[in-house]
Amino acid sequence: MSPTVRQMRALVAVARTGSFTLAAELLHLTQSALSGQVKELEQLLGVKVLERNTRRVQLSEVGRELYPLFDKMLQDLDGAMADIASRKALNKGTVRIAAPQMLSCTLLPEAMAAYRAVWPKVQLRLVDCPVDNVAGRVFSGEVDVGIGPERDALAEIDAALLFEMPFVAVFPPGHALAAKKSVRWADMNDHPFIALQGQFTERLLREMRQPLNPQNEVTFMTTALAMVSAGLGVTACLPYAEPMVKRYGLEMRPLAAPELTRKFFVYTKTSRSPSPAAQSFIDFLGGFVKAQGTL
Repeated sequence: MSPTVRQMRALVAVARTGSFTLAAELLHLTQSALSGQVKELEQLLGVKVLERNTRRVQLSEVGRELYPLFDKMLQDLDGAMADIASRKALNKGTVRIAAPQMLSCTLLPEAMAAYRAVWPKVQLRLVDCPVDNVAGRVFSGEVDVGIGPERDALAEIDAALLFEMPFVAVFPPGHALAAKKSVRWADMNDHPFIALQGQFTERLLREMRQPLNPQNEVTFMTTALAMVSAGLGVTACLPYAEPMVKRYGLEMRPLAAPELTRKFFVYTKTSRSPSPAAQSFIDFLGGFVKAQGTL
């Protein structure tokens, strides 16, 4: 059986103050309660830890050996508990977030800035990466949270819906598609279509059930937008990318026939509970997205 924290605190307090009266005041105990804890410790160890007389209290030989050990253990314990309390109160903490490049260029920086205004002591670290790598970064433990579109399920990864929105067509000003209020997917095939590599195009083909013939497939949506801006074709993206679309001087129209939507999820690892800071960011992001009218 090991000494309790209360027994260790009792010995350390008496050793520091040299007085049962002062030690009891320090620990907010009665002298009898403090004395009882010391006696329990001595009974547990089978030896005296304090030597008492009518004028003074001092450590025994065993007490002198235990005091620095107990003091160090209590300092470590108190430090750990203070650190946990600080994290719980969001006075510290780090959240590592993986997201695709386009989301990292538009929605996420705005959400991060809004979060920091509320919780300035929490560090947010953004990892922009190819969209198909987001869940993998979560699985490897490189990040705490991943945000990205639906992808093939991975073991030990939880996916919570963040938002769902329809595709829009993107083209240069004065383009033939600009005269339409709504663009059909079939209309896109009349122009060089620039798609993203990987599951982006694969999922579109499965959902459309009609031909889609990309003339170019690139890794990042910013590359696709730059090519569209240069007059090399048209592309499709999601409305959250509007700030970047406007930055390239491009226009957007709803895409229909069929109307296809894309879901974005918050990815976390099922085997590890999010830290207080990570959970607070996840909760904040959900509220931010709703407030922005993204849903």
